[in-house]
Amino acid sequence: MIQITEKSIKMLLSIVLLCNIIHLNAQQRERQVVQQPEKQIEAWVTNPDRSALFSKQPETIAFSNANSTRRAVSPIVIDEQSTMQTIDGFGFALTGGSAELMMKMSRAERTKLIRELFATDGNNIGVSYIRLTIGASDLNSFVFSYNDLPDGETDFPLAKFDLGQDKKDVIPVMKEILEVSPEILIVASPWSAPVWMKTNGRVKAGTLKPECYDVYARYFVKYIQEMKKEGITIDAVTIQNEPINANNTPSMRINAAQQTEFIKNNLGPALKAANLSTKIVLFDHNLDRPDYALTVLRDPQAAQYVDGTGYHHYGGDMSAMTLVHNAYPDKHLYFTEQMVTETPGSSTIAIVPQVKRMIIDVTQNWSRNVILWNLAADPNNDPHTDDGGCPFCQGPVTLDGDKVTRNIAYYVIAHASKFVRPGSVRIGSTNKGDMSVYLTNDEEQPDVVRVAAIKNNDALPNVAFRTPDGKIVLIVANDTYATNTFRVQYKGKFANIRLAPGAVGTYVWDIE
Repeated sequence: MIQITEKSIKMLLSIVLLCNIIHLNAQQRERQVVQQPEKQIEAWVTNPDRSALFSKQPETIAFSNANSTRRAVSPIVIDEQSTMQTIDGFGFALTGGSAELMMKMSRAERTKLIRELFATDGNNIGVSYIRLTIGASDLNSFVFSYNDLPDGETDFPLAKFDLGQDKKDVIPVMKEILEVSPEILIVASPWSAPVWMKTNGRVKAGTLKPECYDVYARYFVKYIQEMKKEGITIDAVTIQNEPINANNTPSMRINAAQQTEFIKNNLGPALKAANLSTKIVLFDHNLDRPDYALTVLRDPQAAQYVDGTGYHHYGGDMSAMTLVHNAYPDKHLYFTEQMVTETPGSSTIAIVPQVKRMIIDVTQNWSRNVILWNLAADPNNDPHTDDGGCPFCQGPVTLDGDKVTRNIAYYVIAHASKFVRPGSVRIGSTNKGDMSVYLTNDEEQPDVVRVAAIKNNDALPNVAFRTPDGKIVLIVANDTYATNTFRVQYKGKFANIRLAPGAVGTYVWDIE
């Protein structure tokens, strides 16, 4: 017979109570795990039928542990540990013509437009990079430089240098932009030197006189210093817009050998002597001429002053940027110009080809930025210069007085600029041609796992970034005719996302 003491009974009761507490705590933890919400994905979409134009989607997208074996296209696997270039920003060129139209708006409407373009809150699109023109471009009402003189005169001391016309439009607009976005980066490009410095004495074509290399370098320095006095910091300059194109008015030719000479003997030393940190970006022309940049960069005396190379895509293939990156990985790549247009009043928007080309392909090929041409034009695509000015250069916005129409270039940039903020880093994501690993159960031995490496031939075009504020941004272009869903894999979890054929989506979620 077992004798149970009062002390033993109390001990047993204590043990039972402790077990109940442990069980209850375990149940509570289970409920907390079950009830913990999955990571939410915010989606901003543009549909080809214009039913959504960079619109935040109301439905909730969540990651889960469920990995469906059914798929329409290859999943996009996000690899946060694979990092590439830092992003400086996305934006437009603020030409004199754009600024002229903006200055004709009422102050209230101009302020509203600038907030929409450059602020990041609400539905504003957060443009973070601006290109200015040093003097006139072909999208000004008329041609001018900052040192125009009567025929036969020269001004080697630059005593008559004056920002002139820019004080009436570009500078006032830039000051208003800086009130909204004080950290915005600015690159500036000349279309031509003052005519008295040129071999042909004309605003179109010609090249820089050898005896004017020094004064032209000081012209750049003067421009940077005078803009700084206006409160405008020039982060970088290109040597010459489209240096092998003499068809614009204004324009000027400068070949690779001349640019090498100018950088190493004149502009580089002039910026250094003036204690200016402004970056030098060479070339600033089409992707069909990677040899130009490689020619300049192989000269170590020139290369020491060069931050990187600028490109346009009116010719050539985007892979040319990767070629230059591979040859000189310590130098940066910039995408400094591209015109993107559509038919006014169109009921559809061909957003996929342009986002794929201008955002996905450009950044996948190492560019730190994307700048489209040009911020604004009127309904007739004016203003522009005669005899070489662009009569079909539609802006991201069309301005008709205070009336604002948003065009395709606006939405292309919006899909990146709002969320891929300066300082973001491109990270790995599955793209067409990449190899993926698939696990399947053996048909005869279900408990045996088989492994297969398969090349992705159908992954949707995409690019991914990690932002400074702790988010992942994924931009996807559905270039298929029938696919309505794709799958994203991130840190072992999965999300199935609906995206209509011909649509583009920007997807944002918090880093774990």
